[in-house]
Amino acid sequence: MSQLPRVVFDTNVVVSALRSRLGVSFRLLSMVGQSRFALQVSAPLVAEYEAVLKRGQLALTHAQIDDVIDFMCAHSEHHKIFYLWRPVLKDPDDDFLLELAVKAQASIVTWNRADFSKASSLGVSVVSPRDFSQQLENPS
Repeated sequence: MSQLPRVVFDTNVVVSALRSRLGVSFRLLSMVGQSRFALQVSAPLVAEYEAVLKRGQLALTHAQIDDVIDFMCAHSEHHKIFYLWRPVLKDPDDDFLLELAVKAQASIVTWNRADFSKASSLGVSVVSPRDFSQQLENPS
């Protein structure tokens, strides 16, 4: 039996999923809890999900956003990050995501692949939601 792909969803994927039910991001978010992949989270990532999702740009109440985040957390593997190093990414606010991916041995699923151009030097693959969805549909 093969192991499930381990992934970290960048916040932009979750935002995109909650803005429209028509896109690939929503399809991936809908797969959480279906044993198609193993979602990885950390406290800083969950805090970022909450902060960004509650900025008022979505047609959801804070309680509904809490429910989505709680569901994601209930169906994720949780990691504590204790690294004393910081990779230097294009956006330093993305460093914690890369640290989580390194610790969890996971791929990063993001719409902003260019922001993670240095991830491959640490053995982390970065894929778009569309490419990840295709990988799930057509495993090699």
